[in-house]
Amino acid sequence: MDWITILRSLQSDFVNRISSGSLLHCQTEGQHSELTIISGERLRFLRNFCWQMAEKYKRVSPVRDVFTSFLKGKLGEEVVKERLANFITEVDYEKRIGGDGNVDFTLSNNPLVGIEVKSRCGTIDTVKWSVTAEEVAKNKVIVCILIQEKVNEAQAEYHLILAGFLPTEMIKLKTGKITFGIDQLFYGGGLLTYLQQFNSSSQNYLKREKIAIYQHGSHVNSHSHDSNNFHKYEHEEDDLVYSPEQLIQLYIQTGDDSFARGNYESAIISYHGALKLNNQLNYHNTEIYYKIAIAKYQFGDYEGAISDCLQVLKLNPNHIKAYQTIGLSRYQIGDCQGAIADFSQAIRINANYPFAYINRAYAYLKLGEHQAAIEDCTEAIKLNPNSHLLNNNSLNNADFIDTIKKHLTNHQDFLRVFQEMSEMTSDNSVASKERANYRYEIEDYEGAISDYTEVIKSDIDDINSYLNRAKARYAIGDKKGTLEDYTQALKINLSDADTYLHRGNLRWELGDTQGAMEDFKKATDLYNQQGKIVEYRQTRELLLDLEIEASLDILNF
Repeated sequence: MDWITILRSLQSDFVNRISSGSLLHCQTEGQHSELTIISGERLRFLRNFCWQMAEKYKRVSPVRDVFTSFLKGKLGEEVVKERLANFITEVDYEKRIGGDGNVDFTLSNNPLVGIEVKSRCGTIDTVKWSVTAEEVAKNKVIVCILIQEKVNEAQAEYHLILAGFLPTEMIKLKTGKITFGIDQLFYGGGLLTYLQQFNSSSQNYLKREKIAIYQHGSHVNSHSHDSNNFHKYEHEEDDLVYSPEQLIQLYIQTGDDSFARGNYESAIISYHGALKLNNQLNYHNTEIYYKIAIAKYQFGDYEGAISDCLQVLKLNPNHIKAYQTIGLSRYQIGDCQGAIADFSQAIRINANYPFAYINRAYAYLKLGEHQAAIEDCTEAIKLNPNSHLLNNNSLNNADFIDTIKKHLTNHQDFLRVFQEMSEMTSDNSVASKERANYRYEIEDYEGAISDYTEVIKSDIDDINSYLNRAKARYAIGDKKGTLEDYTQALKINLSDADTYLHRGNLRWELGDTQGAMEDFKKATDLYNQQGKIVEYRQTRELLLDLEIEASLDILNF
């Protein structure tokens, strides 16, 4: 019998015991317990913390709502902290800008292994937890907590059930989110054992991660190139195990790992560790400087990124990506002329580098040089039709189009831009799609339909073009064509609840009550599966109204 079958069987027994109240309650930290009780001083501390957070984020949401949301989360985290104890380390999201990044805990011996905690109130028959694709990507397990009481300021004691866990490797989710109930979880008693495999299988990583430990009491000095004074690294023990060259690679790998997780400050610190050893050995490694530069750029330290790229160019005057990064940094701080000069230098080094053209186009637009911007954009697309999509450090095509809109108030001039882009590139589907969207905005529905049709000819599975053409067709009263486009879109994506809802409304409007009811029922089921409660309730009400209407017709009332 495999471990999955065992944990599923234990979960089934556990769910039955919840109803009878026969739960395992152990108060020893680090030991398994199905029930955790939080009250008294411990609860008071959590409340105070949550009020602090509520005050901090009061501009975003009502204070009491923020308090309740934070308290739910902290109660669940307390359960996991007590059960796993020193095996895990809490992510200090109070000090992080933008929250905890969908990771609540990491393994103490392997910070790459993330753990996300989901806390919900309710009963075992109705409670649902949901997880997004981003959370799945960032964590190894999702731990689910069931709070038996309603969460509010007055509650004096909480009884929290470790409902179970779900390994993310079993969740096949690339976009959106999924919802699941308690029966789909694995028994919580197997959580620690499951996580232990990520300790034993990552000894090489653990050694590598250890050397990134540093001591600092203030923010990183973004402009300093004196790496000897940058930070004190605690790698003395590693000097006995690795050669300096190996340590350099370990620092770089640690920095790369941090960069990949979006932890740019840690990446900068690790790269500086490599730079410190590199300088001691009198090596000249342009790529370390460049790695520091791009990490600083992502971190928002544009001046620091420029400074490090200049170091790169001292060592390699033809480093095209250094010019690209300097240009992007100058653009971010408002120096568009300087940015154009750097992108132009990149083009002089390699005239076939599309990203330099696309970024220079954006800088030209900011300066009002529209024709130059159009020429650069079309040149970039000629070199690579997807250049506006492939480079994270380049402008987004939608941004480009939006910027053109701001500067070109005449509709015909704006449409001319799209025509020129179409004529100058072999693949004109991008320009056609953007032109179609613009025509729809200015209520040129016939023109929009024509352009969407052209896009569909080049890509018969472009679902957004079908949906947008459906809106344009509806606007001119072509309800039959609208219905055909909705139907075609659903052939491409059978899980699109919104399109079922739209087609249902159209069928109702056309007098096809049975067809409308079928579509509303499908939309209701999908919204429920996807955890979209508001949409579920609204569509359910529509379905009930239609069922009542159909019943009245049958009964001849």
